[in-house]
Amino acid sequence: MGYLANFNHVILGKGAKKLVFLHGLMGYGLNWRTLAKEFEADFEILLFDQRGHGKSFQPSSGYAPEDYADDLNKILNELQWQKIFLVGHSMGGRNALNFAYRFPACVDRLVIEDIGPESDPAGEKSIRELIEIVPVPFRKKEDARDFFQKDFSKLYKGPENARTIGLFLYSNLEGEPGNIRWRFSLPGILESVRLGRVSDRWHEVKALTMPTLVIRGEKSKDLSQKNYEQMIACNPNIQGVIISGAGHWAHADKPKEVAQALKDFLS
Repeated sequence: MGYLANFNHVILGKGAKKLVFLHGLMGYGLNWRTLAKEFEADFEILLFDQRGHGKSFQPSSGYAPEDYADDLNKILNELQWQKIFLVGHSMGGRNALNFAYRFPACVDRLVIEDIGPESDPAGEKSIRELIEIVPVPFRKKEDARDFFQKDFSKLYKGPENARTIGLFLYSNLEGEPGNIRWRFSLPGILESVRLGRVSDRWHEVKALTMPTLVIRGEKSKDLSQKNYEQMIACNPNIQGVIISGAGHWAHADKPKEVAQALKDFLS
């Protein structure tokens, strides 16, 4: 059993080039499944649940971007993938940034979707408040569905579309009847937010040596227009694209537009 056995994963496509997608906080690998289909002809693609997420292993600690990046490095060594195209959204974008900074020889091109390098010590509080809205455990999946269809939008006061957030959270529930609860590690989620945002990572952005694309959702509150522009200005290897009408989950809000932006860049 190799290191990859710790992770729920799937490998798609038969192309010669290698492509890895990293999901965001509370996400899982198959969040990328629809978008990944667009690249199966040209790439061999790895989708996996990162530690503490989905059906992968849930260690009691070790949720800094460096830990996630080390996981990816061990996985690539096991697969013998020497050079990859790397795409990360939100937390996955921060993890991808750290990986590209520390293992630049492994990354052909890097895509960071809707996350910046600034610190945000208050981030853990907002995530905790979001999670506490949901009255887990539920008796059955139907009760959870009713909650997200009828009550969640009244309780959620965040900046993103309540329906998008509700569907995302609902997809993270599983279990036996009478005990439908989160599939992710709640302590791991909170530690990921805290350690990922405890200090800024501008030095990592400035040091990137590979062609890099920063994607921002036009309506995003997670990557401000100011930080988006600063990321592009601080390193000549970085270019950017803004997805009109999209929020933080740009690839979910505007999948065709994000797919085209990736195709233009990765080719």
